[in-house]
Amino acid sequence: MGFLDKVKQQAEVATAKAKEGVAEVQTKRELSQAHVELGEKTYELATSGVISNAQLDPIVERIRSLKAKLEEGAVAATPATETPPASADAAQPPPPNQPPAMPS
Repeated sequence: MGFLDKVKQQAEVATAKAKEGVAEVQTKRELSQAHVELGEKTYELATSGVISNAQLDPIVERIRSLKAKLEEGAVAATPATETPPASADAAQPPPPNQPPAMPS
């Protein structure tokens, strides 16, 4: 077997492994999305009273609390008047020709 044949074979093996990795990542992403959908449906059924379980109660309450916190934050984040931030310079990004500042 010549050198180029070996290189070609190794490239084919690497391509096959990469495809397997992509398929695995895609399957994990789909599984994660299915868990999200299950959680959302469970929350919906629990809050409507269709299902009830003592193990779900703390999770449902946590979601309610987080949703309330988001609603409060959304209300607090929308100012009643159009006033600029206290430090307009701090809110502006650096000019495009300069790199961003490093955190200290």
